[in-house]
Amino acid sequence: MNPRNYKAFDWQARYNDLANSTENKLLKHFYAGAYNQDKAAVKDVPFVAMDFETTGLNSQNDDIVSVGLVPFNLKRIYCKHSRHWVVQPRRNLHEESILIHGITHSEVDDAPDFNRIIEPLLEALSGKVVVVHYAAIERHFLNNALLLRLKEGIEFALVDTMEIEKRALKARQGLLGRLFNTKLGSLRLTDCRERYSLPAYHNHNALTDALATAELLQAQLSHHYRVDTPISELWV
Repeated sequence: MNPRNYKAFDWQARYNDLANSTENKLLKHFYAGAYNQDKAAVKDVPFVAMDFETTGLNSQNDDIVSVGLVPFNLKRIYCKHSRHWVVQPRRNLHEESILIHGITHSEVDDAPDFNRIIEPLLEALSGKVVVVHYAAIERHFLNNALLLRLKEGIEFALVDTMEIEKRALKARQGLLGRLFNTKLGSLRLTDCRERYSLPAYHNHNALTDALATAELLQAQLSHHYRVDTPISELWV
């Protein structure tokens, strides 16, 4: 796949600015240790797949219910180092969301507030490039969860497997497909995985979806990119 034709965002400079400007010790530690090697080949990059289950889809009005993290690289997935937390949201848990992720009122009533996992969560993300499927969910929900509790949000580089799949589908679509407005195909996590013959998992569990996202990125990079592709061509 052809590299993107625009200048990559300078995360090294941004992390340095954020480390100097934040007043929160946890965030300062996170920014100081953030992975910022923009020229590193993807084969050498430590990744961590992240997924949230939430009370709804509006990051301004909803909150995180569970978090799943799975560290990996292009060759291995480190399941024994994965993390999964159920937390008590500070927003109402809607019945519709319960039907999706299966986390009940009684489970969140007994769960800790997100405050309790901020430190281990940031520690688990430190030094790795975050991978998600649909950046708007994880990036905005984590930012707003920290704003609510620390009075300060967070910025971090990430790789979005949905965006990579969209690019791959557009490349396959070709000029004629674009001229005739041919549909690209579904970008749902399950459907993206099916294109690479990855196994079907029961979705809407944060840990399972994080694992599914990690496997998807491995497959996408294997099919569409060289192993020496700079990470700056992927992260946003």
